[in-house]
Amino acid sequence: MASLIAALMFFVWYPEPYRSLSGGLQLFMILVLVDVTLGPCATLVVSSPRKPAREWRTDMALVVLLQLAALGFGMWTVYQARPVYLAFEIDRFRTIHAVDVPASWLSRAPPGFQSLPILGPKRVAVRPFRDEQERINATLAALSGVFLGARPDLWMPYEDAVQRVLEEAKPIEGFLSQQPAHHSLILKAIEAAKLTQGEVLYLPLAGRQDFWTVLLNARTGEPFAYLPIDPYGP
Repeated sequence: MASLIAALMFFVWYPEPYRSLSGGLQLFMILVLVDVTLGPCATLVVSSPRKPAREWRTDMALVVLLQLAALGFGMWTVYQARPVYLAFEIDRFRTIHAVDVPASWLSRAPPGFQSLPILGPKRVAVRPFRDEQERINATLAALSGVFLGARPDLWMPYEDAVQRVLEEAKPIEGFLSQQPAHHSLILKAIEAAKLTQGEVLYLPLAGRQDFWTVLLNARTGEPFAYLPIDPYGP
C-alpha cells in the first residue's frame, strides 16, 4: 500500500523537484507513519485473549476501517496540498498548490484553465496588468495571502509569456560569481543539459517554505534544472 501511495505521489502529484519544494516527502512520511502505527496501536488497545472469536473479528474489522479512514483522509489532504502550477510571476517563478487557489475564482480563468491539473503540475504565467487599479487590487490580494500566480483571472499560457521570461531572467555568469560554494552543482546541471554558460539564464523560484533557483534555456525559455540554492543568499 505504501509503495502504491509513493508511486502516485512521487511520479504524478509530487514529481521532482516538488517532492522537496512542496513538502511531498514530508507529507508521505507522516501519512505512512500514522497509518502504519495506527493499526498495531489500535489492535493493542482492543485485543484480549479472553475475547470470543466473533468479538475479536468485529474489533479487527473496526481497526481496519479506522486505518482505511485515516488513509483516505490523509490522501485527500495530500491531494489538496499538491502542486498544480509552476507560475511565472513578473520576475520569478512560484509553485502554486491546489489549496492556494480560491475555488470560487476558477470560473474567472481563461479557457483551458478553469479546472486544476490532477496529473501533475503544469507551467503557467501571470499576464500583464491591464491598468493601475488592477495592479493595486493584485497587491492587496497578495498581502492577504493570495499570490499573483494563484489568481485564475491572471493566468495565461506560459508559451505566450516566454519573451517576458527571457527579458526578466539573468545571465548565469552573475549567479556563478554570487554562489562560489555551489559552482559544481550549477555547472553539472548545465553540462547535463548539453548547454554552454552563454545559453543559460536563471530566475528565483519561490517554494512552499524557501527559495530555489530555476535554470532556463536562453533560446527557448524552457526550465531545465531546479537547484536548491537561494538566489538571494550569499
